[in-house]
Amino acid sequence: MGMRDRFNRLTGKTRLVVARLMLHLAGDEVAPLLGVLNQAAFRALEADGDLTTVGEGLIDIAQALLQRELYWQAAANEGDICWSEAEADDLFTELFTDSGERYLSGDSIGGDDKDDLQIPITQNLVVMITVAYEGEEAALEANLGDLAALREGLKALINLHYQERLRAIQVHFSPAALGEVLSEDQALENFPELVPL
Repeated sequence: MGMRDRFNRLTGKTRLVVARLMLHLAGDEVAPLLGVLNQAAFRALEADGDLTTVGEGLIDIAQALLQRELYWQAAANEGDICWSEAEADDLFTELFTDSGERYLSGDSIGGDDKDDLQIPITQNLVVMITVAYEGEEAALEANLGDLAALREGLKALINLHYQERLRAIQVHFSPAALGEVLSEDQALENFPELVPL
């Protein structure tokens, strides 16, 4: 713990952490995850962003990702410790905006060939989870570039919800809808920070 951290704790400031986790999945069984992701997004919209509802969706997403470990290809995480809500809000907004700009995908429903009734199924999916939480969570503040650490990081997200320490949650994913396709090249080009697992 640095001198600044000690000083801020002594003066009673709340430690806030803003963190983003990215996970690239590839294979035949990644497309069904879009259903879990879109269902959580729909529930969050219906609840007008209620943090408890969004947190329950985060649990569903984290559990679905943990069940599909076989398809994990690459991951990355980043974040920072903040000692003021304004600083945490600025960082959360920055990561939110960056994640939102990564909705790039290729082929979608449409076209004029004889396979018009066939929906393209993506073989690649990148999930981006951004959270702000109170206190310390070593499993999320470490490098999540290996399978065991990533597994613990996803479990930590679930625990943060149950401990009521989450302050903000945002989930982005690319492609964003069934029928859109994210190619391997697009995943590499648009998510350069991903490290193979």
